[in-house]
Amino acid sequence: MITTVTLPPPTIDSLARSVAAFNAIPNVDRAELRFATETAPAADLGRADHRAELLRFLNAWGCRIRVPRAGEPDFFDAGIGAWWAQLRHPLPRTPLHRLGDSTIARLATAFEALRTTRIAATRTLGSTAAAKALYAMRPDTVMPWDAAIAERLDGGRDGAAFARHLALGRQWAIGLLTEVAARDPRIGARRLPAYLGRGSVSLAKILDEYAYLMITRA
Repeated sequence: MITTVTLPPPTIDSLARSVAAFNAIPNVDRAELRFATETAPAADLGRADHRAELLRFLNAWGCRIRVPRAGEPDFFDAGIGAWWAQLRHPLPRTPLHRLGDSTIARLATAFEALRTTRIAATRTLGSTAAAKALYAMRPDTVMPWDAAIAERLDGGRDGAAFARHLALGRQWAIGLLTEVAARDPRIGARRLPAYLGRGSVSLAKILDEYAYLMITRA
């Protein structure tokens, strides 16, 4: 039986710890910046080169997905390409704090299909890699997770748990924007990461870093 935890909602001041910790890691944002650069102006997983970049990103984030040798079947490329082609709706680009319940449900459906996509003869992508892949595609929209965060914070690793995770991220983001507006009304969602000292990533990623330090590293 999984015992869930309730984290205190992050505040501007409590995020200082996670921001300082991640800023101290050399090249901490290299993988996502490379993915964004190599897939500019927009990632399109209908393209083989963009699927290859997604595989590099996921492995840089510790997902350990085997790269096939020459002549071997490329299950990752085929699986991700099929998942992308079968999406009923394009992945939304709505910022995390503005996600509506119906949009969260769409993302959870896409996540559920992605996590069960076969990427090797005997392996599916899995919940952690699926969340990270969706984050790579929509960094302003998706707050990623790892196994510990999913199980301890959200009570599972399926699509329903992922929907709860995004709803929690939305709640956290709204709270932070409300707090910072009282300090300086000029600081909105786009300026908040820079205000926090992590201007190279999105607010969704900063919130993931907070959860990581409070749960995974705790």
